[in-house]
Amino acid sequence: MLGYFRQARIVRPYGAGGWGKRIALLLLVAVAVATVWVTNTWLTERFTENTRNRAQVRLALYSGSVVSELQRASVVPLLLSRDPMLIQALDSGDFSQSSQRLISYVDEIGAASLMLLDNTGRVVAATDRAQIGSNLRSAPFFVEAQRSNETVFITSRTEAGGFAFTYSRAVTADRRRAGVIVVGVDLAKFEKSWAGIADAIIVTDSEGNIILSTEPRWRGRTVDEALAVRSPPSAIRRALQATADWGALPPDAYLMGEAVMRNEARIPFRGWRIVSFTTYVSVRERVNAVLALEIMGFAILLAGTFYLMSRRAHLRSRVFQRETAELRELNARLQREIAERERAEKNLEVVEQTLAQSSKLAALGEMSAAVSHELNQPLAAMKTYLAGARLLVQRKRPDEALSSFQRIDDLIERMGAITRQLKSYARKGGDAFEPLDVRSCISGALSMMEPQLKTRRVTITRTMPRQPVMVMADRVRLEQVIINLLRNALDATRETPEPQVDVILSAGETATLTVRDNGHGIEDPDRLFEPFYTTKQPGDGVGLGLAISSGIVNDLGGRLTARNGHEGGAVFEVQLPILSQDMEAAE
Repeated sequence: MLGYFRQARIVRPYGAGGWGKRIALLLLVAVAVATVWVTNTWLTERFTENTRNRAQVRLALYSGSVVSELQRASVVPLLLSRDPMLIQALDSGDFSQSSQRLISYVDEIGAASLMLLDNTGRVVAATDRAQIGSNLRSAPFFVEAQRSNETVFITSRTEAGGFAFTYSRAVTADRRRAGVIVVGVDLAKFEKSWAGIADAIIVTDSEGNIILSTEPRWRGRTVDEALAVRSPPSAIRRALQATADWGALPPDAYLMGEAVMRNEARIPFRGWRIVSFTTYVSVRERVNAVLALEIMGFAILLAGTFYLMSRRAHLRSRVFQRETAELRELNARLQREIAERERAEKNLEVVEQTLAQSSKLAALGEMSAAVSHELNQPLAAMKTYLAGARLLVQRKRPDEALSSFQRIDDLIERMGAITRQLKSYARKGGDAFEPLDVRSCISGALSMMEPQLKTRRVTITRTMPRQPVMVMADRVRLEQVIINLLRNALDATRETPEPQVDVILSAGETATLTVRDNGHGIEDPDRLFEPFYTTKQPGDGVGLGLAISSGIVNDLGGRLTARNGHEGGAVFEVQLPILSQDMEAAE
């Protein structure tokens, strides 16, 4: 009798209730399709709106950055046009110190370039010494500045295909025009920073022409011409695209055959506008991720439903008894394993905390030693300049004393730059690079080493090519490497009767800087670039100079090597990728 009722309970669900389960499955599939469709529509609209809002916020930030750069540079011509030394140089015709003065200004104001033109349009002083002597009397910034009494802003096309942005103003002396000061505004740096994001960014002038763009070939075109550089996709391709991305909203435009959303904002400067084109890739990826989870959930639910509908109930009690014993044994085993894993995780947390604390202490010690090492040289130079300035003031030579104070101010700026570079070294972070002439970096490093060189009788020979040797680097960090190599050479020749240091610069496939001395040589070349390895006496060094220099050269894409010379002494070589004319034009 009991068996009969068991048999009845097993058979009835598959007989009388079969149609009900089929209807339930169809309803579940219909609910799944409707849920996926509604979710796709709602999430697509929401994520598209979020993407558009973020793009508009970025446009506002980019617009503010451009306006801030333009406004900061707009006051420079007025200040420089009243500089007494520049006015006196135009009156007297003596421009020997004018270029150096402009170079000292360009780092303080952050301008791209500075030029001083006399009344005939000839460049008499410039931060780029290659421009000196050229005649720019027909240049728009010179012509407009001569005609106006105010600061003039000019946008002009360059030979490389880009645009140059300059402020110019006439320099007057005794109510007569003596020349023109020209300030270059570096807006190309924004193109470089914008190139690192997924959006395509363009800036147009009041006439609709593109003057800044993440795509170089768009410059000089209108927005419509830029969009037409590659035609929109055909009808068949659009159909295939719609089939693949059925959840996307109608695009605002087609950029190089890809659907994009367009956002535009006004730049409060001479009618300029900034436009961005953002792809729908991120929107589709986020929507598809959510839809995939939903579809997976419904699939699991359907699988579970089919599993429940297909189960067999025969021999359940006997199997259950057998599985219960196995599950109890397995449960006890799992409890033991869980307890062991918990103890292991606690031990692991203690070890991780100990390692983290040790790492923090090691980093703190390295930074403290590095700061002490790198600031000793500027501090020693400042002490020398202060002593010299005191003597000059006592001898009633205030102009020369002011020059010493200016050098002290430059050293203070360099100390700040050194601390920033040491922080960058500790973070292993990168800086914004620029095209540099290695010859100017060598001159700057020797100028920094001048106080130490005066205290010793050392023969310094420089061998450099006449043509510029251009590399892409950071000036402060490259000068830091050269100074470290020179200081090591000076220390190595301390006991040499006739000390000599050779600085050789050559240009081939790479820019190679060689610093050679006639000192005692290198005892252990394999450990030379390890941090805290030094052969100096205690108090003379901590062994971080060459380690820092090696790290800087590696960050610049080059390498620093050391060896003993054939005739004695040590030879250090810095090899950096040379910047060709094509790469420089692209930059």
